[in-house]
Amino acid sequence: MSAAQPTGRTRDDDTRFFGQPWALVHIFGVEMWERFSFYGMQGILLIYLYYSATQGGLGIPEAVAGGIVGAYGGSVYLATVLGAWLADRLFGSERVLFVSAMVIVAGHIALALIPGLPGVGIGLVLVALGSGGLKANATSVVGTLYAPDDIRRDAGFSLFYLGINLGAFLGPILTGILQSTLGFHYGFGLAAIGMILGLVQYSFGRRSLPDAARVVPNPLPRSRYRLVALIAGGAVVIIAVLVVVGAIRADNLALIVIALTVIAAIAYFAIILTSRRIDAEERSRVWGFLPLFITSVAFWSLYQQQFTVLTIYSDKRLDRMLFGWEMPVSWVQSINPVFIIILSGVFAAVWTRLGRRQPATPVKFAFGAIVMGAAFLLFLPFSGSTGNTTPVLAIVGILFVFTVAELLLSPVGLSVTTKLAPAVFHTQMVALFFLSVALGTAIAGELVRFYDPENEVPYFSILGVIAIAVGVGLLLSVKPVLRLMRGVR
Repeated sequence: MSAAQPTGRTRDDDTRFFGQPWALVHIFGVEMWERFSFYGMQGILLIYLYYSATQGGLGIPEAVAGGIVGAYGGSVYLATVLGAWLADRLFGSERVLFVSAMVIVAGHIALALIPGLPGVGIGLVLVALGSGGLKANATSVVGTLYAPDDIRRDAGFSLFYLGINLGAFLGPILTGILQSTLGFHYGFGLAAIGMILGLVQYSFGRRSLPDAARVVPNPLPRSRYRLVALIAGGAVVIIAVLVVVGAIRADNLALIVIALTVIAAIAYFAIILTSRRIDAEERSRVWGFLPLFITSVAFWSLYQQQFTVLTIYSDKRLDRMLFGWEMPVSWVQSINPVFIIILSGVFAAVWTRLGRRQPATPVKFAFGAIVMGAAFLLFLPFSGSTGNTTPVLAIVGILFVFTVAELLLSPVGLSVTTKLAPAVFHTQMVALFFLSVALGTAIAGELVRFYDPENEVPYFSILGVIAIAVGVGLLLSVKPVLRLMRGVR
């Protein structure tokens, strides 16, 4: 028995949290509050950026504001690569998770207390870095609570996923109420308080986590510490100089994140495919992952517009009056988590019941893109009028379709990535999947500049048709893709 388990229970017989190890409650809590703060802040961020000063906002043009939100969202997923590297090479997952939570708190406090663009800049950088580190390592820490053959593992991850979506549901609702009644900084302040609660709970409970959560799997040799420090310091200096000389600006942030993500993805694919440490079968599977990666980018480019274009749509096109009371814009962000909570169990049951008869992964990916494209086409019947005329029920129905598309692709993508990954590049392949999310999210921010609330038909129809075409293209290529995947379905 390790020192991390003073109660006398082993991880196999500890069933104090709904049949799961008690330590899960602490990770459940910090992740729930992190998602509460993340989605609560993001629910009001875009309108804070483009609302006029008289409305409490910063008055930034909508296209620029959307680009900032997209760049920020893409940076969160880019930061997961850094968070995973820090855990694998220097500190272990649990320590990176703990420090990341503190960084998130600092970011939300900056947004709440520092006025204007300085607060936005400092706050979003800190939240992106912290959320990336926490996202990269929370799942890994949950995995250390179970022995490899523990039959409770899937149920434990389901509880963990429930915590994520509870936070995502409650955050936009409560921050939206404060934003609409007291002001934006009160909404940001509530997000900060939520994250502080999660950090305090976790700081008391982290001692109960197993020693495996603190293990550094592939320690960096001390002889390379100085080199890493020099590279990190140099990167910070270069970024600072580029900001000072005007090469990095608010209006080109999304393009910069897109470029960095493309470079990182190409580099990752090149490193893996040219490595001498993988055999022909593993190399073929990596090639088979490439069309899935492209489809994933197309999917997330549309799906992540929940936080960009859909926010503008909810503000300018959605009839938010409910019995004489105007619903806050951010409440729309709480619809998807409800459907996730309801439908994730349904999809899991369907796949389990179908067993070997369920569609292959490329087919699921293809239908994920097709359904996502169809969701965009569902906006067209409401595009003929102007002003706030779209019924709330219409958005509820469209976001239901968003959720179906997500469940066809997102959890399936994480699963197939681990199956296709070469043994020596397991973490890097997972990072590649997150890079597809980062790229799609940044593209979602860049696309805002093409959205016109007064003439929506071209926007929704073109993007919807492109996504459907990508899905159909993959559907027609299923057989060659499966051959490349070498037995993985």
